[in-house]
Amino acid sequence: MYFSNLKKYFFPILGLLFVAAFLIYFVGCSNNTTSPTQMTDDQYLQQVVTAGFDTSRTNEDNLMVNERYDLSDGSAVPDQGNGPLSPIDTLLRWGRIIDNVNLQFQITTSSDDSVKTVNITRTITGHYIIIGITNGLLDSVSKPYSEVLNRVILFKRVNHLANPIFNWRVYQVSLLSGGTVSPSQPQSMAQIEQIHIAVDTSSVTWFGPDFTQNKFTTLRFHGTGIPQVHQGSTVVVQVTVNSTEATNIVAWHWARNAFGFHRVPFTFLSSTPHGNGTYDNVYQKTFTVFPNHKLGCFNGYINASTMESLYDDDITKFASSEVGIPYRVIAQ
Repeated sequence: MYFSNLKKYFFPILGLLFVAAFLIYFVGCSNNTTSPTQMTDDQYLQQVVTAGFDTSRTNEDNLMVNERYDLSDGSAVPDQGNGPLSPIDTLLRWGRIIDNVNLQFQITTSSDDSVKTVNITRTITGHYIIIGITNGLLDSVSKPYSEVLNRVILFKRVNHLANPIFNWRVYQVSLLSGGTVSPSQPQSMAQIEQIHIAVDTSSVTWFGPDFTQNKFTTLRFHGTGIPQVHQGSTVVVQVTVNSTEATNIVAWHWARNAFGFHRVPFTFLSSTPHGNGTYDNVYQKTFTVFPNHKLGCFNGYINASTMESLYDDDITKFASSEVGIPYRVIAQ
């Protein structure tokens, strides 16, 4: 009899308490979060650039999210598999450290409200840690730097609904382009001017120094999409650097993987002098895409620095330029 009464009164009361608790939780959450429908279209575009569209690596809308971490070496490390860059070099380790990133957006809308162009300016402050041998003794120096990197992303309207999440998708994305603004600018010291990439039997050449002029139309809008490589593909990259030096330090950077690898140097090929005291220096690197490489969209970065950036302990002698390349890895 007692158990019968318990079932009769306790469970309905428990149900009411559960509903009340849910309503309290829901109201509390609604007072502390912003609904996507409360965002403007421009605010949503900024959110995509900074936070991505979803968690999928296959979505080109997520390309820009991890750039802060992709560009950081994390510490002073040797180049992958090479140690010192040559038998007589005293440079042992170096690393690019990022201390702060500031994003600024300039958004323009086409006259028919069908396309929004987002110019992204990424200002990075950080320092390079350099470890080497000076006069037979282990030495280190930290060189502060500030750089400005630019990328252009075009969004195309796909709907006219109240919630902007359903209205816009990435239509085109450019290469990332920029370099140091302090202590020295790369324009007159180590400026990447041209990149030629050959993948298996196809090739492409991109011209700078403003590499944001090179844009890729996403697969969603029936374009060729960002550059694609297969698992196991052979990729040959040639970089031309205009410099006041006859040789520079050029490296390929990517996000740190499970083995800790995230940077590899290019090989110097040639230097052509000009009458104005500058050189066109050519570097090359051949990569083989790991056969079991994760599938999806990624970013890689080519960095060109003056020799004195890493071989002189004067912290005012530092200049580098960078180009960021989005790419997709697909199955064999």
